[in-house]
Amino acid sequence: MPGQNYFLINALPALGELGSTPPLKTAQLLAHISENAAATALVEYLFLGDDLLQRQGYLAGEITELDVSVLTEAQARDEHPLPGYLAKGRQAEDELEDEPVNRRLIQEDDIWDAYYHHGAWLAGRLSSPFLSAWIGFETGLRNALAVARSQALGLDPDDYLVASELADTEQDFELLLSEWTSAQTPLAGLRVLDNGRWNWLAQNDFWFTFKNEELAGYAVRLMLLNRWDRLSHLERDNSAAAKKPQPE
Repeated sequence: MPGQNYFLINALPALGELGSTPPLKTAQLLAHISENAAATALVEYLFLGDDLLQRQGYLAGEITELDVSVLTEAQARDEHPLPGYLAKGRQAEDELEDEPVNRRLIQEDDIWDAYYHHGAWLAGRLSSPFLSAWIGFETGLRNALAVARSQALGLDPDDYLVASELADTEQDFELLLSEWTSAQTPLAGLRVLDNGRWNWLAQNDFWFTFKNEELAGYAVRLMLLNRWDRLSHLERDNSAAAKKPQPE
């Protein structure tokens, strides 16, 4: 597989720093690696996370346009059902369908819980240390944010934790949370978190191994670049709309 990936990876354009213009869309990367089934499964899972974020933003009225690469636009608009494994709570593909599902206060948390557990199952199936580590980081960060928000609002953090048993307990998020808390705007806070993700990738991206793990690391960076490209366009559109004279 590293031999096959050598040509796939060398044919990919270099990626700039976070906030730079992405050289290709996520769907283009999927097309590029389509002959490598295992790498495609890894990358589709990673891109699905961004699709779910877009879906959440669309349903909350925060965005009006979608740029999904794994979900269909109908699924992202909640017009069609999500993939079955996201509707089964904490069930994995090899579990019984009548197993009880643990429902949370926020319905979206059930979807994210299922997403992370599916990823853990996939990481085991594909023997992917990168995916296992990424899920550990993401669930740890998500739950650290949930605890911080809950404590600030006087709520019980346990009601908002997702896939806690998958979290990387050795990861220290204290400095990242401090920077996030000090951010002046929600967008600046998101930039702090994505900078933390970008820095994590620098230590865990399997660079120059030519394994599927390296393609997965490239995919996460590309996903973050495309996310900020969308956000920058949205910010410019909102700024232009705010400056437009309003009818009296």
